[in-house]
Amino acid sequence: MADSPVAKTASVIPRSVTPQTLGFLLLENFTLISLASAIEPLRMANQLTGNELYRWYTLSQDGLPIHASDGVQVTPDASTSIPLSLDWVVVCGGVGPNRSINREHVSWLQSQSRQLRRLGAVCTGSWALARAGLLDGFEASVHWECLAAMQEAFPRIALTTRLFSIDRDRFTASGGTAPLDMMLTLIGRDHGRDLSAAISEMFIYERMRNEQDQQRMPLKHMLGTTQPKLLEIVALMEANLEEPIGFDELAAFVDISRRQLERLFQKYLRCSPSRYYLRLRLTRARQFLKQTPMPIIEVASACGFVSTPHFSKCYREFFGVPPRQERLVTRSRSSELKNEQDEQAPLTSMPDISGQEPVSRAVAALVSAREESTYASVPLK
Repeated sequence: MADSPVAKTASVIPRSVTPQTLGFLLLENFTLISLASAIEPLRMANQLTGNELYRWYTLSQDGLPIHASDGVQVTPDASTSIPLSLDWVVVCGGVGPNRSINREHVSWLQSQSRQLRRLGAVCTGSWALARAGLLDGFEASVHWECLAAMQEAFPRIALTTRLFSIDRDRFTASGGTAPLDMMLTLIGRDHGRDLSAAISEMFIYERMRNEQDQQRMPLKHMLGTTQPKLLEIVALMEANLEEPIGFDELAAFVDISRRQLERLFQKYLRCSPSRYYLRLRLTRARQFLKQTPMPIIEVASACGFVSTPHFSKCYREFFGVPPRQERLVTRSRSSELKNEQDEQAPLTSMPDISGQEPVSRAVAALVSAREESTYASVPLK
């Protein structure tokens, strides 16, 4: 039996390599799990090889502490105004990406593109690259919750439901633990599959998912593969929200009768097909209202409603508030959060360190790892 990648001999003399340097741009309300899933494989790659293959910096626009979506405050290594020699730039997004991105973010990302950096994003960070026009003509992944709104806002991007996408010098992951799979793939391409497999073992990660793996939508997660016809019908509904398909036509698509279709919905989804279809359309409308500045009349049309009054009536009955009030509440809450964050910001300014390159924490992590049993256990290719 072949030895485990982690169990390989540690009698490897570390050799000098030029590390790849990554800058992680943190947007307000970024998701901490996506950031950790992206950085931890880099740390472990260094530890297992005993070489600094990767170094990284966390960045924010002004260098001041920034909040993750769970409220944890992170102090970045530097501001984007400090010139750093980066090989990769990774945007870390999270809740409310459209509200977290400003003109300075866009300008900085465009400048990084002009310097031929590899550009990536995790969770909803793809939205920032899209705003900067840096994903046009590329395939990209984003968290499924933002997929519809992003498709509407950026039609030139080939958005996919895959966990992650690597298209030339662009790499994007949908969120959660998907950045871990993406980074393992990128590390494997750079330094071989033995290293990515060893990292996976260290993280007790049973299976490295690849670029063909899809995001698991809630319904698929609930039903699994036991009802393929129902899943196919729902997929057809989801793909045809702007121009809803009739139920006789839906039933014919999967070769069942309309009565059978209605029974499937009642048995497994506890509602009628019409009610489920309406819920899908209204949920999409709510995403548009909360995530985009689309006029309400356009939201109604994009979600298959023949008139704005009919849309407003259905929306109010389903969510308890009319669309206009939903948008006002969202804007008000966003303003309140910004005021709270401004109040919590330190009164003293950060020291002026422009022109000084910060020390990458990768170096300290690698020094600490020398005491680990796995240090330098995987030879470099």
